[in-house]
Amino acid sequence: MTSHSPRFRIGNGYDIHRLKKGRDLIIGGVKLEHPNNLGLDGHSDADVLSHSIMDALLGALSLGDIGKYFPPSDNKWKNADSLILLSKVVELIKNKRWIINNIDSVIVAERPKFLPHIDSMKDNISKVIGLERDLIGIKATTNETLGPEGREEGISCHSVVLLEKE
Repeated sequence: MTSHSPRFRIGNGYDIHRLKKGRDLIIGGVKLEHPNNLGLDGHSDADVLSHSIMDALLGALSLGDIGKYFPPSDNKWKNADSLILLSKVVELIKNKRWIINNIDSVIVAERPKFLPHIDSMKDNISKVIGLERDLIGIKATTNETLGPEGREEGISCHSVVLLEKE
């Protein structure tokens, strides 16, 4: 087998968290208001956008997933700000001499409405990653009342990243 060092790597990430009362709804580092006063349940702040981006970055370089680096069994990460976790993953990617070219994400939820918050989410992700805002795609869609997102049991996010070797 010959060694192959690709110039580009693509990563795909996915995350879903259950909605529940008594938790903040934080996505892309932005605190949102759910009409039923629901938030995302998880060991950290359960920010599905940040989590899916982290998994996409790690997956692009075959480095595992966020559970490997921030296990729910470690109380150090209890209620952690996911943007801080994202910064640690970005540092790992940069230390391996890769550049993040672009990110594209889609949040799947029936409510709340995300459009008014997309710019703030992009600003937060841009600052943490050091990537221009126009290289970060964040969209939201409903699941047309189907599945756990459609029944408002949870919110999910899918992300794709493109990395380039320095």
